[in-house]
Amino acid sequence: MARGAIVSFRLGLSDGVSVVARLWQQMLADIGFEMVTVAAEGLVDRLVPGLGINEADGPDPDEFSAAVADVDLAVVENLCTIPLNLPAARTVARTLAGRPAILHHHDPPWQRARFASVTELPPHDPAWRHVVINRLTAEQFAQRGIESTVIYNGFDTLGPDGDRTRMRTKLGVTDDTLLAVHPVRAIPRKNIPAAIAIAEELEATYWLMGQAEEGYDDTLAQLLGEARCPVIHQPVARTPDIYAAADLVVFPSVWEGFGNPPVEAAIWRRPCVVGSYPVAEELAEFGFRWFSPDRLDEVRAFLDCPDLGLLDQNQAIARQHFSLERVRADLVALLDGAGWLP
Repeated sequence: MARGAIVSFRLGLSDGVSVVARLWQQMLADIGFEMVTVAAEGLVDRLVPGLGINEADGPDPDEFSAAVADVDLAVVENLCTIPLNLPAARTVARTLAGRPAILHHHDPPWQRARFASVTELPPHDPAWRHVVINRLTAEQFAQRGIESTVIYNGFDTLGPDGDRTRMRTKLGVTDDTLLAVHPVRAIPRKNIPAAIAIAEELEATYWLMGQAEEGYDDTLAQLLGEARCPVIHQPVARTPDIYAAADLVVFPSVWEGFGNPPVEAAIWRRPCVVGSYPVAEELAEFGFRWFSPDRLDEVRAFLDCPDLGLLDQNQAIARQHFSLERVRADLVALLDGAGWLP
């Protein structure tokens, strides 16, 4: 049986890249690959020290080479895209040169101001295929002379409904509490101040799911401490339960490579307030009806009298364009075109 490997900084965790990587792993297994995972952190099959975020020296080249020696197809999730460990990216690129590999790109450096000076990523090799998660990034790759394929993130669009009572009991909130969930890590681009302001304006309880990263701990503590609304800062697993428990999803990010929560909100029939980051506008072209942070009067009116037609429309769009079946078909087409089907 052909063996495939998912390679990244960390895997099996709750961050967005880990979630997408887990879905790709499952789909590649369904297609016929025997899958293994390779990373420096998380629940992985092959731990390779030095692959992790902000590790100064990178992995031992021989150790990484051994970890992928029996691999027929490597899928590199963002490690050769965002410069969080350039020595690791260089080692991975050198080791995989001339071998079948999909470089799955979520965050190229030029899309972040603090990484704009980095020009060596992404690496390229004629043997590889590049996959990006939006048209905007595909156009930017083309401007840099790299051909790529757009495969939007996929979701279990037909999964079971969540348990509202169970999750609200876990959070310690009553059924009549207006609960606004912000299902993100706490980092600057997620725009925590705007999310809190939305909850304050709507007189809702603000529920932040993720922990602080990128040195945001002190800022977050101050923001939550000064919030003029009830605050819950309790990470839980990303399941339908979080959407069942919430009355509203807030997602006022200033930048996202994709942004899973608005699509998840559509799947599980929750209204969503979405910031005007570029890829959100691209996704909205499919027909999603989201609310603007600048039009909270419309949100309040919806909460008072829900528009079931809006929820029906959003769910139908998610099921048509963002299902796991659609991602699987796109992957099969990519593998077939490269001659890599098992």
